[in-house]
Amino acid sequence: MEGHRLRVGALAWSSSLLSSGGRDKNIYQRDIRAQDDFVSKLSRHKSKVCGLKWSYDNRELASGGNDNRLFVWNQHSTQPFLLHGVSHLPSPLEIQFWRHLEIHFLKQYLLCAFHFLNTNKMVFNLYIWQVCNLVWSKNINELVSTHGYSQIQIIVWRYPTMSKLATLTGHTYRVLYLAISPDGQTIVTRAGDETLRFWNVFPSPKSQVIYSFKDG
Repeated sequence: MEGHRLRVGALAWSSSLLSSGGRDKNIYQRDIRAQDDFVSKLSRHKSKVCGLKWSYDNRELASGGNDNRLFVWNQHSTQPFLLHGVSHLPSPLEIQFWRHLEIHFLKQYLLCAFHFLNTNKMVFNLYIWQVCNLVWSKNINELVSTHGYSQIQIIVWRYPTMSKLATLTGHTYRVLYLAISPDGQTIVTRAGDETLRFWNVFPSPKSQVIYSFKDG
């Protein structure tokens, strides 16, 4: 199978399409239903590809590289429709999409930055200590970040004000892994202290207040 010639550092699934990014600066798109080695090759990064993430609607792929560049690609194109250079950030960049409208860059020790895809405008810039993970609520405008040195904790934030809603402690080493349950209510964390912890942090969709307006 033809593909990367150097180590693969990032993978992202979109239905039957598997995207892979490597130290060879390339991104390969493979359709597991097809016999071809790959269906497209994306080559714009000048250094290794560190992060890949598909949007929730599977229309766009974001890639972050050791060249301090963020690209956003349409699923049917081999040329990015958005390029953002973040020269003030040490590499690498890790990426997360949120509701396919905004992008988040995550860099250990430095910052979380939120951009609108359609305008490429930064709407919030938050400098905090070592960031290990970030996940968005599926139900409300909140997110969770996990941290390492020097503050070993888990923080729940409200977006877009980025006000702290809760600080969760218990792990004794940096919180390296974070996942959210399918119903969007519970997160699970694992740290260097070799423990798993489950936290009920987000409400269910049914518990949210829904307003409806009718004429007359």
